[in-house]
Amino acid sequence: MKVVYMGTPEFAVQSLKEIAAAGHEVVLVVTQPDRPKNRGKKVVPTPVKEAALELGIEVVQPERVKNNQEFLEQLKSVEPDIAVVAAYGQILPQEVLDVPKYGCVNIHASLLPFLRGAAPIQRAILEGYMFTGISLMKMDIGMDTGDVIRKSIVDINGLTAGILHDELMYLGAEMIVELLKDVEKNGADALKGTPQEHEKATYAPMLTKAEAEIDFNKAADEVALLINGMDPWPVAYTKYKGETVKIRGPEWYGTTRPGEDDPPGTILKVTKEGMLVMCKGSLLMIHSVQFPNKKAMPVGEYIKGNSLEEGVILGE
Repeated sequence: MKVVYMGTPEFAVQSLKEIAAAGHEVVLVVTQPDRPKNRGKKVVPTPVKEAALELGIEVVQPERVKNNQEFLEQLKSVEPDIAVVAAYGQILPQEVLDVPKYGCVNIHASLLPFLRGAAPIQRAILEGYMFTGISLMKMDIGMDTGDVIRKSIVDINGLTAGILHDELMYLGAEMIVELLKDVEKNGADALKGTPQEHEKATYAPMLTKAEAEIDFNKAADEVALLINGMDPWPVAYTKYKGETVKIRGPEWYGTTRPGEDDPPGTILKVTKEGMLVMCKGSLLMIHSVQFPNKKAMPVGEYIKGNSLEEGVILGE
């Protein structure tokens, strides 16, 4: 089939590669414009653009797709059978949705109608979901509101956002290739979906760095969710003697015992196993720290040449 592929971040790369590897003709890749990144503000291509160029596929990067006649005509000129969209970053107008013969299918990293929006992987962890998954959705003009064609579930079970991202990325690629094979065989019938229960919808807005600050006045399991959900970006952080330290690798440790009434954030014990910290009515073992201008490392490695003092209150 002739496929137009629309995506931008790393999450969208694997599906593009798998679609091409399955023998489909990817006639055009649409991705967001290149943007400045990191401290040097060097303009870098999107991950999807890099992958498309490696595959020898034409790439276009419109600043906007709505009310963009030039882009619309370019899309029509390649006469796609279907468009596949994964974390593209713009809502598609009806005139774009209408171009492909079989319409547009979105690979969304949640079990719709839950966690519509930009950051479903991280929000699933932050909000304590037990499981999440991939939804393949027939797109309409709303934000993740179209009929769901297929779903597949993944247990979260203490995963970081980075690990969960990769699991869902590969799952989404597998599912979309299977769906395209079905469309080749059965046409539009393969794309019949189930309307979402819109009244149950929840949303997953983009993360902010401010959200990543740890509040040890919360229970240890809540703090652990924050640390996992913010890894690998923007990374949860706190203060140690006024110095910002990023935190990775939490482990739920248990409730406090009689006599343990230190203020939340107090470092109770530091060993090669990690740093035991007081939270609200509970204890958290932290295994990895990253101080400014240093690499992230296990607590056991860090204390070989540096100190983490017991009794210090984190966050002050």
